[in-house]
Amino acid sequence: MTITPFGSLRTHGAGTLRAEHVGDTVTIAGWVDTRRDHGGVAFLDLRDRSGLVQVVADPEAGDALEAAHRVRSEWVVRVTGTVRARPEGMVNDRIDTGDVEVAATSIEVLSEAETPPFPVEDGIEVSEELRLKHRYVDLRRPKMAAILQLRSRATSVIRQVMDRHGFLDVETPILTRATPEGARDFLVPSRLQPGESYALPQSPQLFKQLLMVAGVERYYQIARCFRDENLRADRQPEFTQLDVELSFGDQEDVIAVMEELLAEVWREAIGVEVATPFTRLTYAEALARFGSDKPDLRIERMELATLNDVFADTEVGVFKGVLGDGGSVIALALPSGGDMTRKQFDDLVEWAKRRGAKGLAWGVVEDDGSLRSPLSKFMSEDEIAGVIATTDASAGDAIFFGAGETTFARELIGALRNHLAAERGLIGEGFRFCWIVDAPMFEPVEDRGEAVGSTAWTPVHHPFTAPTPEWMDRFEDSPGEALSNAYDVVCNGYELGGGSIRIHDREVQARVFRFLGISDEDAEERFGFLLRGLAHGAPPHGGIALGLDRLVMLLADATNIRDVISFPKTQTGGCPLTDAPAPYEEIALKELGLRLAPKPVKG
Repeated sequence: MTITPFGSLRTHGAGTLRAEHVGDTVTIAGWVDTRRDHGGVAFLDLRDRSGLVQVVADPEAGDALEAAHRVRSEWVVRVTGTVRARPEGMVNDRIDTGDVEVAATSIEVLSEAETPPFPVEDGIEVSEELRLKHRYVDLRRPKMAAILQLRSRATSVIRQVMDRHGFLDVETPILTRATPEGARDFLVPSRLQPGESYALPQSPQLFKQLLMVAGVERYYQIARCFRDENLRADRQPEFTQLDVELSFGDQEDVIAVMEELLAEVWREAIGVEVATPFTRLTYAEALARFGSDKPDLRIERMELATLNDVFADTEVGVFKGVLGDGGSVIALALPSGGDMTRKQFDDLVEWAKRRGAKGLAWGVVEDDGSLRSPLSKFMSEDEIAGVIATTDASAGDAIFFGAGETTFARELIGALRNHLAAERGLIGEGFRFCWIVDAPMFEPVEDRGEAVGSTAWTPVHHPFTAPTPEWMDRFEDSPGEALSNAYDVVCNGYELGGGSIRIHDREVQARVFRFLGISDEDAEERFGFLLRGLAHGAPPHGGIALGLDRLVMLLADATNIRDVISFPKTQTGGCPLTDAPAPYEEIALKELGLRLAPKPVKG
């Protein structure tokens, strides 16, 4: 039996026909994109996954012309005919098949269709709710169809690279048990063990570590993961990640494989060359320079400046008070920002207040080196000179000041950096990757109720992340200073993924649990299977997980992650296509031994 790439009902894809096919008899099948009926002759644009081609039915076509008169948009038809060159002056340069057309000898209707709920074309104005309710129609649009093909190319390249480096594709369980990884689990009640439940995995983290104990050595999986948390434009309750783990290696091994993989995906999927090695920044450096651990390096010449030394002896009241409380004054110079109006400055002050700041100070560097600012009358000449020098500002630039607790002030001005760059067209072209390394191992928890244990510390990544070698024996002594052997990869201000070298020594893992307030008894109850595995000869190992949905979003130059997922959920976690989530039927609840709490009364 001969297997054809187009199926037995057709000989060619509609979008594959070219000038070299002129004179050939072909059979194509697909959806009627548009129909133009001129009585004696009818034109159909036929669309399938490969593209679109014009079909012509003229009086010589006989029954094919009658069929062409009858069909409507989105009907599924099969056409047999002869490929011919389009008449002079009728070439369509906007499509790949624009040099040719198919003169139909037969048109067979395979399926009739209702009028679609919206036009099957790009650039339409239609609500996302309607698009998702009829996603099968939405995915016919050229842009959406191209994204699905792009995603498939990307995953194909990923598999090729991983296979080339000796990684085994191994599946891990979907039904598992809850583990504290910083977000809520989706729970699945067990019918056979009433009163107990499984949890859907937020990641295959512990299973992939146990695969290293098992001697797999190099593992990968394109894994489905689940997280019951509030959604954003780049988050979904179910998502896909490239999950990777390797043994007998270190951070450099993981980074080398990932840089090669990402460069090859960008090259093969969208034809873009990515420079390697990627820039590396420590976590502390990223926050100090960009106010974010996800810096967008396409924004040139706009780095944060810490002005604590400049204002060490200041009489500017707000700065003096903040510095006295151990906070910081952070500034940012906006190139040519001096052309902004007073209203624009005032709007930015309100923008800062909406983000929790008490205000936002600003100034403009004049041609004579002075600073025009509501605060300049309180600043000394040395302070003004220090501000201009430290921010690397020039005449005509605007300078913005944020003051407060250091982390908050940095994040505020870092967000302002992104906001102003986007608003004023200062974001460069292309893709800028970087690694963020040496993140803190722990961070304090303001609300102890959210901590993993009963202490005021929680892991920045997860409790299985190893400290850097110099902190291995003393992380408990200075938890606020201890660094983790972790690394995140960032592109254009988006975190593509994160990973770490794992703890492979049972006693070190137990120490981390104890520090986090997890007793030996609790650790055995919740993580006994991991601890037992580590006790049976665990190799040094580490890995990473890349968010595949976010990766494809960048490749496709999309701004909404739902556009790169075949059947996504809405921002409220619902599925307009299937109306999920839906109520349990009473018989199912009874079989599971469950009763649902009454819905809260609105209003």
